[in-house]
Amino acid sequence: MRAGEVVHHRDSHEQGGIVCAGNFIIDRVHTLSYWPDQGNLAYILHQDLGVGGGAANVVTDLASLGFPGKLAAAGCIGADQDGEIVKARLADAGIDAGGLLALADRVTAHTHVMNVPGQNRTFFYHGGANDALTDAHVSPEIFAKAGYRLFYLGYLMLLPGLDRIGPEGRSGASRLLESARRAGLTTCVDFVSSEDPEFAAKVGVALPFCDFLIINEIEAGRATGVTVRNAKGDLFEAGLLEAGERLLAAGVGKAAIIHAPEICCWFAPGASPIVTRSRPVDPHDIVSTVGAGDAFCAAVLYGLHENWPVEHICAVAHGAAAHCLAGATATDGIPGMEVLLEDMKEKAAQS
Repeated sequence: MRAGEVVHHRDSHEQGGIVCAGNFIIDRVHTLSYWPDQGNLAYILHQDLGVGGGAANVVTDLASLGFPGKLAAAGCIGADQDGEIVKARLADAGIDAGGLLALADRVTAHTHVMNVPGQNRTFFYHGGANDALTDAHVSPEIFAKAGYRLFYLGYLMLLPGLDRIGPEGRSGASRLLESARRAGLTTCVDFVSSEDPEFAAKVGVALPFCDFLIINEIEAGRATGVTVRNAKGDLFEAGLLEAGERLLAAGVGKAAIIHAPEICCWFAPGASPIVTRSRPVDPHDIVSTVGAGDAFCAAVLYGLHENWPVEHICAVAHGAAAHCLAGATATDGIPGMEVLLEDMKEKAAQS
């Protein structure tokens, strides 16, 4: 602090905050020499242990970005060593883990991530306590009363207790999001790229209670039935635009944000889509693609909370995803927000 500089302190309610509910997973990331055919052997070149899952990655990334408000986690873990690792990692980052319930009859969810540098990663997942999470385990009202503003839920399609549609046509996710809205929180939702044949139906019942939807192009296609990539894997931008409009028509309240490695499209009711393009990343600089979408989402939440312009939010979100690619786990490549803002200025100067 410089001499004579005045520091203005905001109380907890003015400061606001973001609560991240959903998946909390221990990720064991194995970097392989190559991907073997069935029955063959590949060397594990390196191993990393991280805490992953939609909620865990996003809230940890927000802490790494230097988010100025409060951060909290909500969900289920096991009463085991992996659960203690999750709580310790969150506590070290200054995140309130009081909303994590330790279930005695479940193990903490965990994933073995098989990573070949330069290729997409492969996941072997055990749902554990995540599979037991229902809307009864999370109380949005508590966070609203404590001054939090945003309520993130992720990943839908990897939380069966929330995804399941009951006889009345509602899911636990739809009830939880409705409860969060009723408490005065802004709801933000992310999916996982599941191949469940009921994908569109399960996420569809939650969309009318979602203010901001932040998903990738594959999830947008599965949620709407629209083709977003051709047979060669090239992005079909007209399909992406159609998918965004369909998501708004399905009930997304304030914005549907669809991101892909090449592009981000921001759809808001009554407005033309805002399209931004990412800066190419050299494949040799990619250590792992684990968590890049969550890094993008975290930067979006940061910007939403701080009321930044859409183009500003998208620029830092692209930057967060690019930096994430340089880390082995889902969260260890995330820089402070000041780095992303400087990157944004440099990119603007080069344009």
